[in-house]
Parts: sequence; C-alpha cells; structure tokens
Amino acid sequence: MFEPVQLRTFLAVAQTLSFTQAARRLGLRQSTVSQHVRKLEEASGRRLFARDTHGVELTEDGEAMLGFARSILEANERAASFFAGTRLRGRLRFGASEDFVLTRLPEVLEEFRREHPEVDLELTVELSGTLHKLLAAGRLDLVLAKRGPEEFHGRLVWRDRLVWVGTERLRLDPERPVPLVVYPPPAVTRARALAALERQGRKWRIACTSGSLNGLIAATRAGLGVMAHTRGMIPPGLVQLPPRTGLPDLGGVDFVLLHGERDGAARGPAEALAEAILAGGDRLQLPGQNT
Repeated sequence: MFEPVQLRTFLAVAQTLSFTQAARRLGLRQSTVSQHVRKLEEASGRRLFARDTHGVELTEDGEAMLGFARSILEANERAASFFAGTRLRGRLRFGASEDFVLTRLPEVLEEFRREHPEVDLELTVELSGTLHKLLAAGRLDLVLAKRGPEEFHGRLVWRDRLVWVGTERLRLDPERPVPLVVYPPPAVTRARALAALERQGRKWRIACTSGSLNGLIAATRAGLGVMAHTRGMIPPGLVQLPPRTGLPDLGGVDFVLLHGERDGAARGPAEALAEAILAGGDRLQLPGQNT
C-alpha cells in the first residue's frame, strides 16, 4: 500500500519541515518531493502536512504516519540486508552531541548494533563544537551535532528552534543581569545566547557552567538561571519561558550528520548508521515536545 520511496520522502519532510531541505537531503527536485507526498496522502486517504506561507507542520495523521513509515522502512532494510547476504564489518567512531543524552538515540544505536553485530561502534559524547574539531582532525568517522547559523555543510537531520528554558517558578528581574546556565566554549548554544543578549543590550552573568547536560538541567531546575535549549528537546521539569520575560529570540538550529574521510573500512558502517539516523530522526526529540 505504501511505497518505500514515498515514505522516505515523507520522513525527510517531517524531520526538516521543509520541502526544499528534504529535496536537498534526498537529491531530488522539489516538485518530485511534492509528488511523493501527494501520492502518499492519496494512498493513505489522509492529509499528512498542513502547509501555508509560514511553513510546514505535521497534521495529527502525519504524526501517526511517522511511526508506521519508520517501521516499514526498517523492515524493508532488514529484508534487503538479509537477502543480499552482505555483512558490514570494521570500526566506526561515532560522535554525538550532549543534546542527545535524554533522547531515544540509544534505541537507534542499539538497533544498528543488532543489525550489524560485526561493526565495532565507538561512541563519543561531546559538545558540538568539540565534535567538529575531532572530525576535522580525523579522530571520528561520523558526527551528529548542531551546526552554526551561517554554515551549510552536513546532511540535515532536522530543523528546530532555540528557546529559553527554566522552571515554571522562575521570575527574572529586568533590572538585574540575566543569570545564565551554559556549556563551556565552544558550545553553539552558549555563543548564540551571549550574542543575542549583547545585541539586545541586556546585561547577563554566568550562574553555572557545566560540560554535562545533566549538570545544566540540575542547575536550571534549582532555579539558578535560564538556559538556551532546543525546543523539541526540552528536558522534563523545565518549560519554555514566555515572551513576557523580554529575552531575545535565539533563532533556528540545524542538527546535521557530518562524515569524515570516506575511504577505508569505516565508510560502509558510517553510511549505514547515517541512514538509520536519518530514518529515525524524529525519535531524537523528547516525547510531548513541540517541533
């Protein structure tokens, strides 16, 4: 009933919320992407996306289709791999940013290891800026991380927004510096938060610095300050702060996959893991969060 190529296109649009970005990821024309989505909507008899001049959003039926599409594609890949009789081997050095500590990335990696038991997967969890440096130095084969606002390299996994988060009880005094809970340099969220406050002319102070997401969450839950965080990945116990706080807009953020040198034994495993992450990119957000 559902064509895998159409499901793959649907997932790309759902994760990037952009027909243009989905076309770039898949190497297709935008008209082809629109055609695939239209045919899938005809096959399902449901409208999967709501489109207007402001952007693209999943409908309720579109949200339901996410899980079905992912399951169908995963089953299709398992069958293809089984009958092809090829098994991936080698060492794969994979880096993921701290943002994914609380998400379902472990499930994606567990499934990858189950499908490719002869691949030695080495995981490095670090700040996005640090991962970019490790990749450039040849110490990683594949990286899942944020990219800067003026950067265009990497395969887009999904697009989101950075927002200010804190506890529901937190009240900011407009006459006093904004207390910040931040990663150390070269963190993307730290740089974005400081730049936005500087542009606004708002005074700030560092209330807590930690290289661990759990450390930042603990400090923010304790009411020490506010944190710049991805809207679709807001940790439990924290909320997006309302506009009345007067804090500046932080803009969008892209999560991308970046490959190292593609020669050698890691090439096949890196491509396979990249495809698994692209197929399950929506699982890397926290349940119940708005995208």
